[in-house]
Amino acid sequence: MAQQTNDRIDAFRAGFSGQALTAGHAEYDKSRSLWNGAIDRKPLLIAHCNSAAQVAEAIRFGRAEGLQIAVRGGGHNYAGNSCCDDGLMIHLGTMNSVVVDPVKRRAVCGGGATWGDLDAATQAHGLATPGGFISHTGIGGLTLGGGIGWLSKMAGLSCDNLVAAEVVTADSQILRACADENPDLFWALRGGGGNFGVVTSFEFALHPVGPMLNLGLFFYGLETGSEALKFSRDFIKTLPPDVNGFLAIGLSAPPAPFVPSAYHFRPGHGLLVVGFGSAEAHQAVAAQVRGAMTPLFEFVTPIPYVALQQMFNESATWGSLGYEKALYLDELTDAAIAVIGEHVPKKTSPLSFCPTFTLTGAYRTPADGDTAFGGSRGARYIFNIEAATADRETYEADRTWVRNFWDAMRPHATGSGGYVNFMVDADEDRVRASYGDAKYRRLAAIKARYDPDNIFRLNVNIKPAQ
Repeated sequence: MAQQTNDRIDAFRAGFSGQALTAGHAEYDKSRSLWNGAIDRKPLLIAHCNSAAQVAEAIRFGRAEGLQIAVRGGGHNYAGNSCCDDGLMIHLGTMNSVVVDPVKRRAVCGGGATWGDLDAATQAHGLATPGGFISHTGIGGLTLGGGIGWLSKMAGLSCDNLVAAEVVTADSQILRACADENPDLFWALRGGGGNFGVVTSFEFALHPVGPMLNLGLFFYGLETGSEALKFSRDFIKTLPPDVNGFLAIGLSAPPAPFVPSAYHFRPGHGLLVVGFGSAEAHQAVAAQVRGAMTPLFEFVTPIPYVALQQMFNESATWGSLGYEKALYLDELTDAAIAVIGEHVPKKTSPLSFCPTFTLTGAYRTPADGDTAFGGSRGARYIFNIEAATADRETYEADRTWVRNFWDAMRPHATGSGGYVNFMVDADEDRVRASYGDAKYRRLAAIKARYDPDNIFRLNVNIKPAQ
């Protein structure tokens, strides 16, 4: 049986116009590697695709052979869903072109593009679209699950800015999805994850941004942690529309030139404010922070938008061992802050922390049913607990830390669901809770139309309606 399968794989490789790799090929290990070094899976076949037609061909072969199919864009998924053991990996890495129309303010991107690719191309015209805090994250997975970023207060989620997509479905059809073509599929792609096909092209609306912005980072030690978080919580609510706030809870101070050496690797909390207006206005915001509560250190500076997008790359280097769990908070209550004060000191790795995204402005504008996004448009925070380290022993310790911390925060959360892009342990009940019954049923019906056999199930899976 194995020999017959190998023979058919050899026949596929001989006729495939892309590059098909098996174990032993010089590029096999590099191709199967993922950002999360905790994941080590070995697919039977890796199909490097350069076009939607090649993706369709690979899907057709995988289905005929009964192979599990994984789809790899940027390879940044914590759960490792873009690779599988003994199955087929459809690798989109070379489909990373970005074409910008600065007049129409549109960008068309290949399904394997990263946010770094997209930012570089759009910033050449002073434009951007919301998405990403780590520049080597793929645009595909992030957008299909929602996509929050520094611009979300001004322009919403990545999926809110998706104008059209080219999709290869489970039966190898190549479809265009937009408002007036396959609108049910278009709705599902904007938040429903990779459940409905392989997206080989994304078209985004763009917004005037940069190239220079203004950053303020204010760092507080754990000894004043509760006071700092209460101040930050209240201060962020006062920020004007063109200033966004972010909380780096449990952040260990980096050994950067702007950090006094006495504070290197010291755990604490960071308040970050990013101004999209004038430098003078940003200095006024920074003065308000200093006047209310003196930080251990600060870093207030102009910054290119592309550098802002890369700011946390060093905390998420390729090959890091990572694990995360997240939940929505309607409010960062005093009780929730008390839980933070108890659990943050228990982390082991200096790279582990809780990136906490504030959900205001344009994030809250769409109605719940406008897109398939599986999250609360009414919540004020996505609280993400993230373990990151370079060694297995510390990984095991901080994975336990994440789980215990998350359990302790559950009573303060908005329901039992979560942001699907931060969902590693995605059991069916939690997936359903994330979308809500009505939205989940609608998604399941669309899944039954485009993928009735659940071929695309390596994701935060929505099972097809019976």
